[in-house]
Amino acid sequence: MRTTCIALLTLFLASSCIPARPKAGAQVPARQLRTEQLASTVTKIGPTEIIIDYEGFTVSHNPQRRIPNWVFYELTAEETNGPYSRKGKDFQQDSRSQVPQSDSYDFRGSGWSRGHMAPAADFKWSDSAMWETFYYTNICPQDRELNNRYWNTLENKVRSWANQFGKVYVVTGPIIGKNVNGVIGSHGVTVPDAFFKAILAPLADGWTSIAFMMENTPDQRYFKDCATTVNVVEKMTGFDFFSSLDDSVEESIEDLLDYKTWRVY
Repeated sequence: MRTTCIALLTLFLASSCIPARPKAGAQVPARQLRTEQLASTVTKIGPTEIIIDYEGFTVSHNPQRRIPNWVFYELTAEETNGPYSRKGKDFQQDSRSQVPQSDSYDFRGSGWSRGHMAPAADFKWSDSAMWETFYYTNICPQDRELNNRYWNTLENKVRSWANQFGKVYVVTGPIIGKNVNGVIGSHGVTVPDAFFKAILAPLADGWTSIAFMMENTPDQRYFKDCATTVNVVEKMTGFDFFSSLDDSVEESIEDLLDYKTWRVY
């Protein structure tokens, strides 16, 4: 049975919270934003967080749930290729940050895989940066089929968009709705109901954005059906993405779902 991300909206949101129809093809003035500015633009509303800055990405870590609230990073076209691989790397706790986090025993026998929020393959440009993606501060319990197939497809698309646009800014994290999957391990690690990815890319004359939501299940889904606007994900999570953009610019691009520009079919 195929499920779509429309089911996610039904599960988490009242219909009145969903925009009636995404705007297509909106143009906004071009802005020059430094990565550091964009990295600070995910405004937290509600959940506990500890911000951890790694070499290649930033994590908002939730010490109560022992999973990330979100991770943020920039990926350039040049960074999609590099000499480093995940061979020989394994999951481990980040002993330097000294924050409450999960460990290998929490996942053992749980039936859930260890899902990277910042994927290792996006950090081929630095061996040390890739190592840091294996810290449990970057990991969520994720359905194995989702992790290995559908979510992996989305991660590959992000790398292709980095090449298409020259660079992209990516925010990824879990969606905790009714917490239908409960917790795992002696640390009570929260198992997300779903996951989101919000992406911002520069255009010659402005910016464009897109977002995706996927349920934490093995069910087959159409890739295009999981695409949505950044605004919908913001309503789902309570976060405010890319808020250092001018309000008028942010509103225009975050209510935009342009399949053609992003080559989502």
